[in-house]
Formats: sequence, structure tokens, C-alpha cells
Amino acid sequence: MFNKILIANRGEIACRIMRTAKAMDIKTVAVYSDADANSNHVTMADEAVCIGPPPSAESYLDADAIIAAAISTGAEAIHPGFGFLSENAGFVAAVEKAGLIFIGPGAEAIQLMGDKITSKTLADKAGVSIVPGTEGAVSDVEAAAREASGIGYPVMIKASAGGGGKGMRIAHDERELREAMPQAQNEARASFGDDRVFVEKFVTSPRHIEIQILGDSHGNVVYLGERECSLQRRHQKVLEESPSPFISDKTRAAMGKQAVELAKAVQYQSAGTVEFIVGADEDFYFLEMNTRLQVEHPVTELVYDIDLVEWMIRIAAGEKLTLKQDAITPKGWAVEVRLYAEDPSRGFLPAIGQLTRYREPEDMAGIRIDSGVHEAGEISIYYDPMIAKVIGYGATRDVALDHLGAGLDRYVIEGLAHNRQFLRHMIDHPQFRKGDVTTGFIADEYPHGYTPSAPDDAVMLAQMRAVAVQLVASRLDRMAAMGAALSKQNTGQNTEQNYWLNDAGGTSTAIWDAASQSVTIGDQIMAITGQPDRDSRRFDGAINGMPVMMQIWHHAARVEVMLGAYRLAVHILPERISHLQALMPEKTTTGGAVEIAAPMPGLMTRIMVSPGDQITAGDDVAVIEAMKMENLLKSTETGIVKEVLVSAGETVAADQPLIRLADHTDSE
Repeated sequence: MFNKILIANRGEIACRIMRTAKAMDIKTVAVYSDADANSNHVTMADEAVCIGPPPSAESYLDADAIIAAAISTGAEAIHPGFGFLSENAGFVAAVEKAGLIFIGPGAEAIQLMGDKITSKTLADKAGVSIVPGTEGAVSDVEAAAREASGIGYPVMIKASAGGGGKGMRIAHDERELREAMPQAQNEARASFGDDRVFVEKFVTSPRHIEIQILGDSHGNVVYLGERECSLQRRHQKVLEESPSPFISDKTRAAMGKQAVELAKAVQYQSAGTVEFIVGADEDFYFLEMNTRLQVEHPVTELVYDIDLVEWMIRIAAGEKLTLKQDAITPKGWAVEVRLYAEDPSRGFLPAIGQLTRYREPEDMAGIRIDSGVHEAGEISIYYDPMIAKVIGYGATRDVALDHLGAGLDRYVIEGLAHNRQFLRHMIDHPQFRKGDVTTGFIADEYPHGYTPSAPDDAVMLAQMRAVAVQLVASRLDRMAAMGAALSKQNTGQNTEQNYWLNDAGGTSTAIWDAASQSVTIGDQIMAITGQPDRDSRRFDGAINGMPVMMQIWHHAARVEVMLGAYRLAVHILPERISHLQALMPEKTTTGGAVEIAAPMPGLMTRIMVSPGDQITAGDDVAVIEAMKMENLLKSTETGIVKEVLVSAGETVAADQPLIRLADHTDSE
């Protein structure tokens, strides 16, 4: 067994690999860019080596720097995690040439399976069902249009190298294909250094099911059930679960058999995943093979009680698989969601910034957290916006989902936009709860994103108001007590206080009784057990004996309360001064030139208009790259470009003005 390994990655996956290595008594070496100097994986490792500046191409994709770090620290092997160089056959060859061991499959298997075109041909020869598509890469739009016409729309344009949703676009007709193909090629080139793409049939009403396999150097290959990965956005997975609530035992066995045959055909050695697209009738087609550890591997680990990272290390060390196929049986259910720095209310645009407050759920049964961030840490523009993976598990799917919901309710994140409440809403969606979803579920159900709102349920609304009143009242009680202590006077204050409330439910009054710890709103009396924790931002107590978990935020006269997927902003004032609200001046708006602003933080890669250009709503005006994804910015206005305020290559913030149009008052 190895004495020391280097992890050629960052964030949560680097931390996750280190946990297993430490359990195996293996020393770890971290590599990091200048942007990650204070990251969790750096402090968690036994040693750490800086390998370059923040851009991935100059650090985490610098194979020479990573290999040099391994040699200088005496590491015997390198674990790539996922992403970056994990599926780069050239890197594997360089690692082995340097006398080191790559913890993953061999270079030939990666080259054969990592290329989606080659892998499709091999899969066909191995008897694996494949989707109709081009036999090889297409390099120009005209050729792609001819191929797509023969295949039949809709089609999927996919980068030949890599994965993770990069370089992928759906085209429903030739016009969309001509627009999407250059974008797919640009993303593929930026992410993988390879702009080859191919075209294949897009299966309607599809489900994304993948089979986890393990193979050793002794010719043994087993599969560990399936993962349902149908909940996706822009071809990137958002939620994964095991087992699938959809496929039958017969289909599972058939998919598993094909996955094993494909792995044997390329003499696969390590953990890998064979991905299939499955139609409503359970017909399935090979998509690709991921020759690495998957982001969603924890759900398989929890259901099968197997540490996949440990087996990757043992296989790389030459050990023989002791797992027998007939003994691999699932126990219970696991569901994982990806907690991202993104703004669901703005179409899930990526977000960056500092985690000014960060509290993970602690000591919760049925919850696993894989994270790589900490309070005061940064979510950088240079890397994937994932904050953490939250996994709920239990004896049944409903139990696993209930645990997952409770874990999300206790997860506190401040300082940047995130998708916590969107995930909470999604896992309680009736259609998802029934397991009746396809890869189009999020696009269909949340076409404009998601904005948390106040609940329609009167009881929930009253509970949220009651906790808001208690928070304000307890703060005022403490201030009064401190004032009395300083003046050494007994205020003899009445235990009842009246408050004025204004929120989405309208204007009302509330009575707070400190003696009974209760709030009265109209004819509703709510006895509260527990106190809001200002540090963690949580209220974990009961109202009228009913357990509730809320998050609370208080600033001046405004309290924000979050209960599950719901959010309520309540303006609260002691009733004796609430009349001052009527004296406050109303905000006014002024006219001015129309501006087109950046919808997200990112890097301006192209400006497509110039001063004097006439543009109409819907015209393409710029391209912004964020988290390695190209985003085409279209004008929402019609007019003449007066001024372009940024240049290509410039980093911009969310809502930063990019282009100014002349308004009707301009004389020029």
C-alpha cells in the first residue's frame, strides 16, 4: 500500500479523498493555486504545494507542475478526483513516465472511453445499445446540418472530450444548430483544449441512468447498481439518487451486464461509470463512459456500504477485488443534491463572493455533507460554483428525502446567492416525490428559475410571523434590561408588547407576551418553545407543540424568515412608533439612458456591437464566460448603441452596466 499520495484537485472532492486516505493511514499532499491558498483542502492535507496562479490552465491543468509537486514531496501516486486532468490520457502517461502511479484507469482506457466518438464505436462492437448519431466528429456547421437532417431533429451537439455539461447544446431545428454549434465548440476548446464535437439523436422524455462499475488488474469487473441522474439543468446534474425509482430489476440487470462487458472490452481498472439514456418504455442507449470518480458517488457508497475511493486506491496498488456480484445488494435509499453558488431567481446565473456566514447541519441522522468551504472563504470566478453536496439517506426513498429536507433546512449560507431553497422546493414537488421526472423536469417546472415566496398555508404563515415577532421582542427586552442594569433601576415593564406588522400577507398587529412566551395575531395564539439563535441564524423549537425549524435574519425593522422552501419578509415596529411609517417619503424614479447590464459576474469574451449600431430586443450583443460556461447575452431593449462600457477580456460584476443605449432625449 502507498505511504503518501498527491491529490491533483481542489474543493470538496480533494477533501473527500483525503478523508479516506487518512482512514487508510496514507499521508496526503495537496496542490493549490494562489486563489486557494486558504482553502480547506490545503489545511487538511499533510503537505501542500502551490502550483500557479488562479486560472485553471495555469495551475490545476498544469501537468508538469503537479508531477513536480508529487516528486518533490515523495508522493508515490496521484489521485485526480474529477474534472481537470482526471480524464486526460496524456497526463496519465506523463505520471507513469515519471515513475508514479495514477489512481485511476490506464491511459489507453481513458483515451478509448474518454472520447465519446471512439467509445460509441467500441460500445457498439461490445454489444451495447447506442443512440443514432454521426460516426465521427464534425468540424463545420454545414456538415453538422447535413448530418442532423439525416438523423432527425431534435439533436444533441456534444463535445467529444470531457463532460460536466461543457460543450453541449440541444438544437430543435437547423437555425438553432447553426447558433449552438460555435458555442459548443468554444466551450469545448476552453474546457478541454479540444473543440471536436459530434451530433446524435436527442431522445425525448429521457431519463439519465448510470451504472457504477469497479474493475481490477486481475480481470475482475463488478457493477454496483444504478444512479438516477435525470434532474439536470443545462445538461449538468442537480440531483442524483440510488436506486432509481423508475427502472425494473430486469432493466437494471441488463444495463449492468452491458456496462461490465464494455469495461472488460477495454480492460478497465478502477472506478468508472457507464451512462445510459433511458426512454419511457425502458429502452436504453449508451451515452458515454466516465473514466473517473463521479460527483454523485456518495449515493452509491451509502446504499451499498462501499468506499469507492478506498477501492480506487487499493486497485491502483495492485490489490484484487474481493467483491462478488451476487453479494452486492442495495440497502435503503440515498439522494444527493448539489448546493451551488447561483441565483435561482435570475435563471440560475452563477454567483461569486465571500461566505460571510456558513453553518453546515451538524450531528444529524441520515445526512452526509461533502464540502470543501468554510466561513469567510471565497467562491471564485475561476472554478465550479459548488458549495457542497448534501446527501440524505434512509431505509426508503421517502425517509431519505425527509432527512435531506431537514438537512437543507439547517444549512445556513450568507454572503452570496445560492440554491438551497430551490433544492428544498424541488424535493417536495409532487411530481418528483412520485419519481415521475425526466431530464426536462427543471426546464419545464422552473422555466424562469425559482424565487421563494410566502406560504399560502395560514398556519405556516402564522408560525413565521410569530417567530419574527419573538425575535424583535426578545432583542428589545434585552436592550431594556441592559438599560435598566446600567441605570440600576427596575423598569417594572409590562410583559405584553404590541407590534405593527407588514408583509406579503398584509398589515396586522401582534401582541407579544414575554411571561407566556406567546404571540397573538388576530384570534391565533401561538405559544413558542425555544429561542432564535442569532449566531447560527436558526430557530429550532416548537410552536403550539409542533416542532419547526426556521432560519431568521434581522436588520433594523425588517425580519426575514425562511421555513422550508418559503420565505417571508416582515416589517415589524413597536405599535407606539408605527405611525412614523406614514411620514416616510416614497422613493421616486428618474429617467435616463437605457443600459444593458451583466446578468452575472464573469469574463467578457466578446462584444458584438459598437457605438452607432441599431439593435432590437433579442439581438446578440455579448458573450460572458462564467465558471467555464459561455453565456450569450441578448438585448432586452431596442435602440441605438450610444456607448460600450466594457472591453473583451474584462472581468465584470453582476448588474454592472455593459452597454448604454441612447434614449429619446439624446440629441445626437
